[in-house]
Amino acid sequence: MRPGVRLGVDVGRARVGVARCDRDALLATPIETLPRDDATIAAVRAHADELGAIEIVVGLPLSLSGSDTASTTDARIFARDLAVVAGIPVRLVDERLSTVTAQRALRESGRRARGSRPVIDQVAAVIILQNALDSERAAARPPGTVVDPYES
Repeated sequence: MRPGVRLGVDVGRARVGVARCDRDALLATPIETLPRDDATIAAVRAHADELGAIEIVVGLPLSLSGSDTASTTDARIFARDLAVVAGIPVRLVDERLSTVTAQRALRESGRRARGSRPVIDQVAAVIILQNALDSERAAARPPGTVVDPYES
């Protein structure tokens, strides 16, 4: 397992959830939910710079069958735009059902769905990052695929 802080990102059309892990890459924790606008990528980069992150893991929302959707295309574009400015590797990892899992976890903890959308985005980012960390630990190789910032 490679040591170092990583960021996890859950890309949505209105909001972007951001999480981080510790330097030992054991546990993912939430950072914040950002509004999706022209400043989002810079804000994610600022978190990466501040934390000395070694990479950014962006969730890739595939359909249950594994095919692309409109959200998949949006996440790929976001990841590529982030890779252009990040200065560190950006990886796309399968995030099927992360938001559903986050909603279920919040419901089971007694939180109501109303007013919890920003929290759901953070929890989804935590789930994406934790799954990536667990996958790397189990497979002894980095998860997902590295984004080429110059691929169109």
